[in-house]
Amino acid sequence: MGPRLRGDDNMKIITRPLRLARIIYVMMRYNVDEIILGKHWFFPLRIAVYFNPFYWTTGRKLTRGVRIRLAIEALGPIFVKAGQIVSTRRDLLPDDITNELAKLQDRVSPFPGRKAKTIIEQAQGCSVDKVFKEFDIKALASASIAQVHAATLLSGDSVVVKVLRPNVRAMIDRDIDLLMMLASIANRYWYNARHFKPKQIVTEVAQTLYDELDLMREAANASQLKRNFAHSDLLHVPKIYWKQTNPNMLVMERIHGIPIHDIARLKSAGVNMRKLAESGIELFFTQIFRDNFFHADLHPGNIFVSVTNPKHPTFILVDFGIVGSLSKEDQRYIAENMVAFFKRDYQRVAELHIACGWLSPDTRVDQFEGAVRGASEPIFEQTQYDISFGHLLLKLFQVARHFQINIQPQLILLQKTLLGIESLSRSISPDVEIWSFAGPQVEKWLKRQIGVKAFFSRIRENLPLWSEQLPQLPSLLFETLSEKRKQQVEERFAQRNSNNNNQDSYKVKFAYFLTGVIATAIGVAIYVH
Repeated sequence: MGPRLRGDDNMKIITRPLRLARIIYVMMRYNVDEIILGKHWFFPLRIAVYFNPFYWTTGRKLTRGVRIRLAIEALGPIFVKAGQIVSTRRDLLPDDITNELAKLQDRVSPFPGRKAKTIIEQAQGCSVDKVFKEFDIKALASASIAQVHAATLLSGDSVVVKVLRPNVRAMIDRDIDLLMMLASIANRYWYNARHFKPKQIVTEVAQTLYDELDLMREAANASQLKRNFAHSDLLHVPKIYWKQTNPNMLVMERIHGIPIHDIARLKSAGVNMRKLAESGIELFFTQIFRDNFFHADLHPGNIFVSVTNPKHPTFILVDFGIVGSLSKEDQRYIAENMVAFFKRDYQRVAELHIACGWLSPDTRVDQFEGAVRGASEPIFEQTQYDISFGHLLLKLFQVARHFQINIQPQLILLQKTLLGIESLSRSISPDVEIWSFAGPQVEKWLKRQIGVKAFFSRIRENLPLWSEQLPQLPSLLFETLSEKRKQQVEERFAQRNSNNNNQDSYKVKFAYFLTGVIATAIGVAIYVH
């Protein structure tokens, strides 16, 4: 008999086939099976496509990217969220598919407001009336992970309440378990899995989803970003009400602004559109290079504009579930890469990619340099207004796939955010020259990281630590020298023993030889006698 199954394993045996059957049906419905079976390793099974009744519908005339997007939307909110995350992995997936996945939106029907009230009361341990003076049972917005309700605190402050969807963790557990199983199968039987890394992608999706389930983490992200821009009129971050916030429920200030995608309203409000576009670029680079902490989900639905002063508009951000940060080394390499790209110093770009570990050390610099030049030159030959750093990145992703560049998740978030900012800036003010505005900021940051001033700045930063460690230096030096002397004595002793052993060995061998000679001489003498 086999091992006894636990309750979770029994449940998986029931739910996995049902969910898998649903996935197969949806794939057939949108002719995604034709895309899969069209690969050469499935060639013997290619004929099975013609037995799919949906094959003969008009749906198969759609592009493969559209069909995959429609299938993901039909599979539900968790697959939609996973598709949004995967759409950022342009280093792994073809451009036509990632472009379509980028269009995925959380168009999820809200769950009943009564359930939201029940979740709030369970989280607060009391009735809603004891927390809020008013609570709108109708949802303001609804997404795959949570939905938002308007409310008023007992103090009179106008707030929004973000509440996790019921049983959302169980839904994520179910779908991630199934995706990981499929990724394991692909890893085992698909040769190209080593390039696409399906298990790594599923792990990345799972980590992002589980992070978004902790609303305390999101609240902390918002607080950090608010603190970073506390003395700036560039960005306003809603206030967090910590007393009412917990892992399942987030309460924050209700903001009032114009959605960034509503260009007509912004113009009618008298907003300086060029100034707004430049402020968006400045906001991005400030988060990256000054604070090393950036909002990594800057799609238009999360960005609003305060028009209190139309000549100097202020951005308002919401939804802080996904943020990113970089190491000092990554900051430096990204800045140097940007400067090198726009100076067309492709050899420097190749050397930086190897130095920071994005490329294998045995990669030929000249080959990578040539590939980067081939991707970049056609873009740089355009006018300054038409140069798109986003399109340049897309070309470089194609180069990355060829050279198997090891791109870290935080860099993927950065690239996704940069693409979003550029697209946003172009939509607000099409004539904005992104690099001419951002380039000087990056070069200025680089200059602050090197030179005499940067040297003394780092000394000043490390001085408290050094002053704490300084009294311990004599003891550490004495211990180090004592240990070194002990090692030298042990080495000399071991060498002397080795020499003695060698000498003893020679003596023994000579004794055996001499004994043999004497025995031979005696034997010969006896024989002659």
